[in-house]
Amino acid sequence: MRVLIVEDEPYLAEAIRDGLRLEAIAADIAGDGDTALELLGLNGYDIAVLDRDIPGPSGDEVAQHIVASGSGLPILMLTAADRLDDKATGFELGADDYLTKPFELRELVLRLRALDRRRAHHRPPVREVAGLRVDPFRREVYRDGQYVALTRKQFAVLEVLVAAEGGVVSAEELLERAWDENADPFTNAVRITVSALRKRLGEPWVIATVPGVGYRIDVPGTDQRG
Repeated sequence: MRVLIVEDEPYLAEAIRDGLRLEAIAADIAGDGDTALELLGLNGYDIAVLDRDIPGPSGDEVAQHIVASGSGLPILMLTAADRLDDKATGFELGADDYLTKPFELRELVLRLRALDRRRAHHRPPVREVAGLRVDPFRREVYRDGQYVALTRKQFAVLEVLVAAEGGVVSAEELLERAWDENADPFTNAVRITVSALRKRLGEPWVIATVPGVGYRIDVPGTDQRG
């Protein structure tokens, strides 16, 4: 999952970003409305975490832009205002959820996971394919009933591949979805992470390399070290 954090308090924004990384959630930060709109135009996000009180175009205006774009991007609004009228206004602007400051990071993570589940409601929360069982809420992976310990980045990559339901995912898309905006587009981090993930999952290999295209979850049975 990749989220955009729109928050003008640098320490809070960085604390949220760092906390989400520990949960295998990639996050970018925008400290004002203009930057938020620019990043929304450049990157594909799964959820926007949006503070209403930001410089430039307000959080309300950014929310209106997201809704008008027709992208269906879920919005989780953050605010220090806890009055019912303030929350009602946020929902009227298109917010899908609302969290009042101060909040616990764990609650934010749970709300993000719930929004992601609703966004992809046609998929089960726990995904099973090719002998893999991936639980995004517990961040647990099992293969043929056996627990597999993964790093946070390996889990993030596997989550993207499993969500593709057998479709090919390019290295560029993996870099976009499992890393943040600071990732070097010319890095070999994707190849290295996929190779390590494949080894962690064990043989027969369940991640296939499609030369020149990307990676996909495959039915085990053939050597796909590629």
